[in-house]
Amino acid sequence: MLQSSSGLRPLRKTAGAVGAIALIALGAAPAVAADDDPSAAVTLGKIAPIDGVKPGSSVDVPVTFTNTGTAAADKVWLTYTVTRGLSHTELPSNCLRYEIPAYDEAPSRSQAVCEFDQTVKAGAVYAPEKALTLKVLDHALYDRLRVTVETTEPGPDDNASDPVRGTGPAVKLVEQPDATPGGPRDDHPDWDAADVKVTADNTADFKVTGARLKGAVGDTVALTANFTNAGPAWVLRDGDVSVTKVRIKMPAGTTVTKGDGFCDKVAAGTYECGTSESWEDEGKGEIYTFKLRIDKAVQGAKGSVALTGEPRPFDTNKADDTAAITLDVAGSGGSTGGSGSTGGSGSTGGSGSTGGSTSGTGSTHGSTGGGSSTGGDSTTGGGTSGSTTTGGDLASTGSGATLPIAGASAAALAAGAAAVLVARRRRTAGR
Repeated sequence: MLQSSSGLRPLRKTAGAVGAIALIALGAAPAVAADDDPSAAVTLGKIAPIDGVKPGSSVDVPVTFTNTGTAAADKVWLTYTVTRGLSHTELPSNCLRYEIPAYDEAPSRSQAVCEFDQTVKAGAVYAPEKALTLKVLDHALYDRLRVTVETTEPGPDDNASDPVRGTGPAVKLVEQPDATPGGPRDDHPDWDAADVKVTADNTADFKVTGARLKGAVGDTVALTANFTNAGPAWVLRDGDVSVTKVRIKMPAGTTVTKGDGFCDKVAAGTYECGTSESWEDEGKGEIYTFKLRIDKAVQGAKGSVALTGEPRPFDTNKADDTAAITLDVAGSGGSTGGSGSTGGSGSTGGSGSTGGSTSGTGSTHGSTGGGSSTGGDSTTGGGTSGSTTTGGDLASTGSGATLPIAGASAAALAAGAAAVLVARRRRTAGR
């Protein structure tokens, strides 16, 4: 799986893997056998990208190839490999079909291998007398077709299913006298391949979900954020690129004690997460988990989950591209995601104080039970008691015992001052 948001692990080189090989350039120096013996060689004709196909429709695959060798070939094999948004229709009886599951960072695919047991003349261009037809499935979007021509029989992928033979009439190769022959290859004359992009007119809704956390100061809580491809299409990216990226910002007043293995820290309290593969099936997604320690209650603090990364022209619903992370801190007077205050500023008397007992800019938070707090007493309504927060940044402290203590201190101070004044007057009278 992806270890960071920067991308996927490098694709391993596997037979039949699609999307991992760029389009093969045509035209090269003449092929020369090591022993100068006559031999057959094959080169595919160009296959244009297939764009704008509709889910539920069918599309023909026009394929031509040239025997660029110096001898005729007794047999030729054509292989058509498609990703999961495409499917083979009825195959000729000279074709075998294999299903290959996703593995080794290549998506699942379907493969048809067709054998043409006939002579293919040197220098001639050939094509199947009937083009192979593909079905465009409902979840098609960015799919890939890989066509391979070979003069030796290809072996099945190690993870392929048992083959199923086609039931349609056998198809032959037909010479194309008016076609322009392809140039020979010198790197692998006995085979040639081309990767073709097939783009469907379809959409995929990427969405994220946030979380609502609860705990007390000092607690460690679990955060789970989700990315989902709600479909209807699956999404395949080229190469080792993450399907999308998800940026997660933690609520203020918290510290990440354990991060997710697919996420990198990009700023204080901010993480960027990738996907495990370069594709995401419809209805599937990623789950990102963190452990957060609640250090203090911060009024108005919120976190967020948001999609970033590669452009998403297929995603027309932007309303679910972001989601909030809220945090309810016990004893702080409510969720840190909102103000929770009463009377607009949480104070009475117009000076930030309650009943003239406290002063400054501290605000009194409303209780989670919906009650109100006056004169520093506990709130009513069955909720968590109100609290006074200094400056809106520090952890909240209980105010129930503060006012009586402050009153007692003021009385003691006044009594002491009176005693000093009496003593001074007595000393003055005795002079």
